[in-house]
Amino acid sequence: SSFFYFRQTVLEKSAFKVDSNFIYGILLIPSLWVLFYYVQGTYISIRQMFRLKMLNLTLIASFFGVILIFFILLLDDKVKSYEIYYQSVILLFSLHFMLTLIPRLIINSIMIWSIRKPGNGFKTIILGGNEKALEIYNEMISHPLNVNSFIGYANLNGKDYLLSEHINYLGHETDLERILSEHKVEEVIIAIESSDHNRLKDLLLRIDDGHIRIKLLPDAYVILSGSVKMTNIHGALLLELKSDIMPFWQQAIKRVMDFLISFIAVILLTPFFIFSAIAVKFSSPGPILYLQERVGLKGAIFKIIKFRTMYVDSENLGPQLSSENDPRITKIGRFMRKTRLDEFPQFINVLFGQMSLVGPRPERQFYIDQIVKLEAQYLHLNRVRPGITSWGQVKFGYAENVEQMLQRMKFDLIYLKNRSLALDIKIMFYTVIIVLKAKGK
Repeated sequence: SSFFYFRQTVLEKSAFKVDSNFIYGILLIPSLWVLFYYVQGTYISIRQMFRLKMLNLTLIASFFGVILIFFILLLDDKVKSYEIYYQSVILLFSLHFMLTLIPRLIINSIMIWSIRKPGNGFKTIILGGNEKALEIYNEMISHPLNVNSFIGYANLNGKDYLLSEHINYLGHETDLERILSEHKVEEVIIAIESSDHNRLKDLLLRIDDGHIRIKLLPDAYVILSGSVKMTNIHGALLLELKSDIMPFWQQAIKRVMDFLISFIAVILLTPFFIFSAIAVKFSSPGPILYLQERVGLKGAIFKIIKFRTMYVDSENLGPQLSSENDPRITKIGRFMRKTRLDEFPQFINVLFGQMSLVGPRPERQFYIDQIVKLEAQYLHLNRVRPGITSWGQVKFGYAENVEQMLQRMKFDLIYLKNRSLALDIKIMFYTVIIVLKAKGK
């Protein structure tokens, strides 16, 4: 409303009046800003967002948001001269930036002041009780701007307990999962010797769930496979492990794309679903759809939906992976697997939020247990929603045994470390080619 008042009275030099532009503006512009800030990720981890980051996010969002709103809502307004367009953009940017930033800084300052009170900081534990751990602890608590509340430490080698005089001893690393859950830990600082590379990898696998901030010593940098950023944490120079390579705004767009494409696909493919249902029903006795429990995002169990491609009771002897010439597969099922048409009902899983269009293929717990024994990095794949298609599916196809699952997993790990909207679109493009050429394995 401030924008329209200043625009009419100052720029257009006319009396303020409530017209259709004003009504549309006060209804649509705030909604667009909320949507824009959500996509940008402004509302995520507000408690961990400090002034400089908030300033940068607000400045960037104000600039691009004003340009977007101008082209959507303001460009078709009737004005006396084009100069008013330019002045309107500057006015909207100035008003929005200042009226957004100032309240945010006030709220943020109050929040930071509250966090710095004893016991209100980020719940933090230190892994390690050696001299490095003690040095980090002393540097952080001695700084007046410390925002960490140390609830204790966990021992890694059974002999270093130097922190016991300062904070609580919570247990050994074997109790790590219990410690993280019981104390609702928000931040973990890993202080181990640079030679303990294998231990570090194991710790990262057990900690990194996407919600806990992980920081470690710079001398451990060379063995990290994930993305990191250097951060000076109140005098203690540490590396912060970034849990996800894909920016939040891309994640938001990805979820919107998942829903819209799946919704459209379910509607447009309804005739195909009916035809396929009839074909499956007449191919062999049994249900049309096949529901099976799979492990999804963060270990959540869901039932994946597929067109049945095998004869009923094909797994009477227990879980068995299919092979290329598997006699359990029906004739129509063989064609559907080649063209990946049996996967189409999974658009419903995507609509329910259980899956994504693109992501590592979900597996059964029975096979996950076997894979993890051979390669613990598989657990990283549970950090994202499983997909109808994946880089592993495109490059490798269906796996016939655990060894092939491990080979396919390498492609999915590459996807995880490089995922982006552009890569998702590329994978979907290759999947369409596989479907059209019936080259599915």
